[in-house]
Amino acid sequence: MRKVTLVSASSENIKHVALALTDTGFVTAMNYEGLSEAIGQYGASKKQDSSVQVPLADKILIITGVGDNIAYREFAASASRAGKRKPALSIDISAATESEVMAAAEGCLLGLDTPNKYKDSDVALQEIELVVNEELLGLEITPALNLASRIIAAREIINSPANDLWPEKLAELAVAQSAGLPVTVEVWDEAKLEQERCGGILGVGIGSDRGPRLIKITYNGGGKHLGLVGKGITFDTGGLSLKPADLMVGMKYDMAGAATVMAAIFAIAEKGIAVTVTAILCVAENMPSGRATRPGDVLKLRNGKTVEVLNTDAEGRLVMADGLAILSEMKVDHIVDVATLTGAARIALGTRYAGVMGHGPAVNLVCSAAKAASELMWEMPLPEELRPLLDSDIADLANVKIGNRAGGMLIAGWFLSEFVDKDSSWAHIDIAGPADNEGAPYGSVPKGASGVAIRTLVQMADELAKN
Repeated sequence: MRKVTLVSASSENIKHVALALTDTGFVTAMNYEGLSEAIGQYGASKKQDSSVQVPLADKILIITGVGDNIAYREFAASASRAGKRKPALSIDISAATESEVMAAAEGCLLGLDTPNKYKDSDVALQEIELVVNEELLGLEITPALNLASRIIAAREIINSPANDLWPEKLAELAVAQSAGLPVTVEVWDEAKLEQERCGGILGVGIGSDRGPRLIKITYNGGGKHLGLVGKGITFDTGGLSLKPADLMVGMKYDMAGAATVMAAIFAIAEKGIAVTVTAILCVAENMPSGRATRPGDVLKLRNGKTVEVLNTDAEGRLVMADGLAILSEMKVDHIVDVATLTGAARIALGTRYAGVMGHGPAVNLVCSAAKAASELMWEMPLPEELRPLLDSDIADLANVKIGNRAGGMLIAGWFLSEFVDKDSSWAHIDIAGPADNEGAPYGSVPKGASGVAIRTLVQMADELAKN
């Protein structure tokens, strides 16, 4: 992990030698003592966007200005990204409050490129100084850095290609990353899944030579019991309902929900939050083969309901249903599931908002936590008139309505609702839009996996512990 430290604005070690940047969206050269002298000494040129750049400095100083609307996490992330080719960086946030310093500390790590073993990195930055008010020099920023590190670890996993990440491998990573934490990890293989009646996970994973897994992670912190479910399709070809070639690219990201809840429970355990958490990762590879589930086949899922599979490319809801049923049996206080579930979510909400559906207090808890964590989520309805679209002639329900293009995200939410108790507190988060950033980096989001919803889940646990 790169070194992030707090220093005083009066420190003689800080070189006030450079200001940038053009991609932050902030005025970066306002009301800073000594700025004119720095500009004159280093021959910097002031640009029309009010930023100043100084060439050939070993360390650069990013000055934020004194505005009231600075989003410190996003600013620090943008500053770190822009200064990534320098060995050291100082970011002046001397106007920041305690919570804003913590957010900036996260941003220092989150803004940089996600580590990638397949390509040489051009990131030279190893040390970042946050210039803060004297009163905050003793602030312990380790919790913020630990959370950022968990998010980065999740991004690495999500970015991994399917030839290096399959269900058994993800289970091994879960065990490895749990080392030293007060959690237990249990892995169910095909035989155990059969014994536990997890027909959805088995039905999706049967077409692959690399068998499915259910990964159960438990943290006993006392207090309220939060249940998490993550969709873990390590690669989604669509099964026998094969995706077109262009839509199959990027399907390594279809396990982002599982990586999200894994990172969240580890971060919660690392912080020692006074809640109990059970995380269920429903993991399979959706492949076509002579053994694969066929359109029209009927599967029996964990809670005893039968499902007619009309489209094998609507597989995420099948694996998630088993995980939701397990948590429903456990009578946890709140259930939250996270999944890259529907392309319809991207059509409805774009690529930066996640959709939230469900019933009971969990929906408001998620939306409130998302706001506090500065993550974009939008509550969506579950209209009653859509439920009959999942009726089947031969089973309890179908997994899709063939030919229907309206309300796909909402219909998927209805399907999942069949596997939680009607009076339970349950929220479903569809992260299909923001889980993978296909464009240029922005704020604290790099290109590729974003790690969206991890901060929200940790924030939700914090709030449950206080109430």
